[in-house]
Amino acid sequence: MVGSLPTLPVPFPSPRRPLGPEAWIRHWYENELGWATVPGTPVRLVVGRRFDVLDVPVEAGRAALRHLGPASPVAAQADRMRLLVAAGSAQELPGLLQWLEWGGIDLDLVALGAGTLMDAPPPGAGAAGARPPARGRSVSQGAAVWLRPPGPGCEVDASLPTLSALGGSGGSPDLVRVVDTVAAHCHRLRLRRACGRGPDLS
Repeated sequence: MVGSLPTLPVPFPSPRRPLGPEAWIRHWYENELGWATVPGTPVRLVVGRRFDVLDVPVEAGRAALRHLGPASPVAAQADRMRLLVAAGSAQELPGLLQWLEWGGIDLDLVALGAGTLMDAPPPGAGAAGARPPARGRSVSQGAAVWLRPPGPGCEVDASLPTLSALGGSGGSPDLVRVVDTVAAHCHRLRLRRACGRGPDLS
């Protein structure tokens, strides 16, 4: 046919390589949960957008678990426990501690909010869309791990402790109870350590 263009073979795309462990972890957080990560290794989550974090000693965090719903995400790293709470809670913490009469007391309680990062634990076996680690791979010493992995997408937000749950009948855990319990146990740990050291003779 006059004026017809020659047909060219259509190239087939190359087969996709499976994602490596860190790329898969990043993909899981960004696509399954909609949580932002930052470039680099290890994978780190952006705090303050979808959630804030109460970073406390493991013993204090363990005491607070009874005030959390079964779907409230909780992570651990070394001797610290990270309780995920509603975004904006870090800003409320100083006033809340003052109101609970914990203000001015040196507590081993850190609130992470906007502008901070958290190491991303590999998704646990109970997490939506999670896959088991490759054979022969284990979590490195001191790496973050999920004690209670987050559920899928927006369902996570409804499980986070929030101030608005105070006196309400909603499904969210009450941030006031969580903070009061954690503060009391942080204070007990501090007193225990002080007694163990003996009096300061300097």
